[in-house]
Amino acid sequence: MRFVVSTTQLLKKLQLISGVISSNTVLPILEDFLFDIQDGKIKVFATDLETSMSTEIDAESKESGRIAIPAKILLDTLKTLPEQPLTFAFDEKTFGIEISSSTGKYKLAGENPEDFPKIPTTEDATEVEIPSEVLGRAIGQTLFAVSNDELRPAMTGVLFQLQPDGMTFVSTDASKLVKYKRTDVVAQEAASFIVPKKALQLLKGSLPTENTQVQVSYNSSNAFFSFAETQLICRLVDAKYPDYNAVIPVDNDNLLTVGRMDFLNTLKRVSIFSNKTTYQCVLNIAGTELKVSSQDLDFSNEAFERLNCTYDGDDLEIAFNARFLIEMLGVLETEEIKIELSSPTRAGILVPGDTEDGEQLLMLVMPVMLNH
Repeated sequence: MRFVVSTTQLLKKLQLISGVISSNTVLPILEDFLFDIQDGKIKVFATDLETSMSTEIDAESKESGRIAIPAKILLDTLKTLPEQPLTFAFDEKTFGIEISSSTGKYKLAGENPEDFPKIPTTEDATEVEIPSEVLGRAIGQTLFAVSNDELRPAMTGVLFQLQPDGMTFVSTDASKLVKYKRTDVVAQEAASFIVPKKALQLLKGSLPTENTQVQVSYNSSNAFFSFAETQLICRLVDAKYPDYNAVIPVDNDNLLTVGRMDFLNTLKRVSIFSNKTTYQCVLNIAGTELKVSSQDLDFSNEAFERLNCTYDGDDLEIAFNARFLIEMLGVLETEEIKIELSSPTRAGILVPGDTEDGEQLLMLVMPVMLNH
């Protein structure tokens, strides 16, 4: 069985899906790409059993066949070869593979394609279309707040809530929460499911730069994302998402408006002097002045900076984990941000100074106890 394929095209497509392959896998076959050659096209699959990706490449081939090829050795070889047609020949009985370039030959052992795990199919799936720009933005705004705590599985992914009046994407790790809503993209019927972190990281990295429609299909166990010649399939997190609306405070009488980059850079500097366990930074807000301070009593370190701000409310002193604020300010994009506050013991809410039509973004951060 033989086929001919372009080096750079093959490398580009394999790199797109290679992130699925785990470095410490229990089954050797999971370290392979599955090549399925039919009608002058190669469909390549990679999986870690939880997440699978596939992509399609044009090839010259008169036959059909399947072979599992070790991913690392193939990628390492392709990275060093200049652009040229590569000829792959493999024996469907012994699974021996020979790759021929213009200057050399490379032989390696493949594996039985029948041992490659079955990829889930879209049975009983409901379908919805989401523009890649919206999906990429939703992932970018929420992914950083996803929890890594395996004891709380619901929080290890992003909640997708699809409604006839819009779509909401939520992530939380119990210290911070992000709620990103679009009213300009809707679903025919209401549904909600939790997509795990790894799948979203892979999806974000592989979405096309030009805006295209992403076909999103889902059933009770899996979600399928299809765009261009690529498909990503992931097992959904089987858990009930916490009632996030219950933790969002509604009566925040104090409103602080401050320049995002000024505030971000101040926090980066001042937090260097904070306690390395709590990263506590104290905000003192009075009139048109915001004072940001931190200290580490163990090492006699302390720092403070003053910033100009617009503030409507009572004088307030509240402390936050600086790293959480830095993450949030790094994801927000507007020149100014608004922080809604009520008391030193209740969550603060960050919202962008202005948003695009049809877009709503809210970030919540829990305070740290003040240590006087």
